[in-house]
Amino acid sequence: MQAQGRFWSVTLAAVLAMGVTVSLGRWQMDRAAQKQALQAAVETRSAQPAMAPSEAAMALHPGAAQDAGLLHRTVHLRGRWLAERTVYLDNRQMNGGPGFFVLTPLQPEGAAYSVLVQRGWIARNFQDRTALAPVQTPSGWVDVTGRIAPGPSRLLELAGADQGPGSSRIRQNLDLAAFSAETGLALAPVTVVQTQGPADGLLRQWPAFSTGVEKHYGYAFQWFGLSGLIALLYVWFQLVRRIRPRRPGAV
Repeated sequence: MQAQGRFWSVTLAAVLAMGVTVSLGRWQMDRAAQKQALQAAVETRSAQPAMAPSEAAMALHPGAAQDAGLLHRTVHLRGRWLAERTVYLDNRQMNGGPGFFVLTPLQPEGAAYSVLVQRGWIARNFQDRTALAPVQTPSGWVDVTGRIAPGPSRLLELAGADQGPGSSRIRQNLDLAAFSAETGLALAPVTVVQTQGPADGLLRQWPAFSTGVEKHYGYAFQWFGLSGLIALLYVWFQLVRRIRPRRPGAV
């Protein structure tokens, strides 16, 4: 009777464990499908014709209804740099090297607002963190081509990380709304990652956009594999070994 109760307890535990792991595997597959759809949408937007300066200026206006379909679209902008508002995001890498992302607001021609442009990357000075390499910022009209993107990615930020000399220009992170309030600039709710235009001494080998769908497939494989392992162990210990005849003298 005791052995029978233990058998059903182990059976219930195995069924529950397999149900949970299969559910988690299916959830990861669903996430992978969602990420694949997002990747396809991004690639479709990237392949669309670039938005002309006038069209881009209207679409990026802070008061315009923001369309998620604008993200990753290519745009041409014509405007003037607000060089005095340039900021440097620290601890950013490009091609494996540490340095800064250089961000400068651009005021489109004829517009009363600005667009924060992620212009490119410069290497850091390892002897003096606050020593910044010169970045050319023309004072006249410039033509900028890039892709519409959310605000800069955030890194782990320690308390007081942006205090001290150069803190007004060198930062760990930047929030668009906070930066708009700080500077008094009317900013577009998105940024533009510059891909073409004056080099200005900056590196622009931006990584290709990826949703990380492979990660979800890997997790799904692990969960399904664990479910299969539980099933194999259950069959071996609860069924095969129970029906195999024991040798004489075996305990």
